[in-house]
Amino acid sequence: MVDFSFPIDGFISILDYLGTIAFAVTGASKAIAHKADIFGIIVLATVVGVAGGITRDVIFGRFPTAFSDPVYVTITVITGLVMFFLYSYFKKRMNVWLIFDAIGLGVFSIIGASIAYQIVGLDFLPMLFGGVITAIGGGILRDVFVREIPIVFVKEVYAVASLIGIVIFYTILFYGGNMQVASIIGIIAATGIRLLAMKYNWNLPKVRET
Repeated sequence: MVDFSFPIDGFISILDYLGTIAFAVTGASKAIAHKADIFGIIVLATVVGVAGGITRDVIFGRFPTAFSDPVYVTITVITGLVMFFLYSYFKKRMNVWLIFDAIGLGVFSIIGASIAYQIVGLDFLPMLFGGVITAIGGGILRDVFVREIPIVFVKEVYAVASLIGIVIFYTILFYGGNMQVASIIGIIAATGIRLLAMKYNWNLPKVRET
């Protein structure tokens, strides 16, 4: 959710929209699994689709892009409605949406880090926080809404994939790299790690109970 000033802005915007749709699908699916009605499905789809960006913008003192650009909320509402009527059809094709979810993770991570960079400059911690909260904020709220422990805390390499992508993005900029190149490499890294984690069932280590 950022107006990039270099030639790939249209490409990033398309990925941003696809990521928003994919995240909204996961929110709607979670709502359906918990027997929510159509209103609950739309609400959870919207929360997952835009909440991460809204949280980031509020923290950095920006008016939320999701409020100034109605396209994002419109996308999530339409996605919620489509899932309500066609869930049985899409349920058989959820693997496709998991790929889009991975793409959305990578895109949102770099978009969030880019916004932090625009606001505070090349400062690692704000960029890291801005990117990660954009990528995982909606999912955390989704799980809290249905009274589950957020999946990013207990299972799968998700937030770590976002973190690695942001670190690579920051490192390239730190050494004078081009923003365009840094963005593409950061997105590919975060998305690729997430896809590999899903394929090979990677999980972070946990404390072993005796």
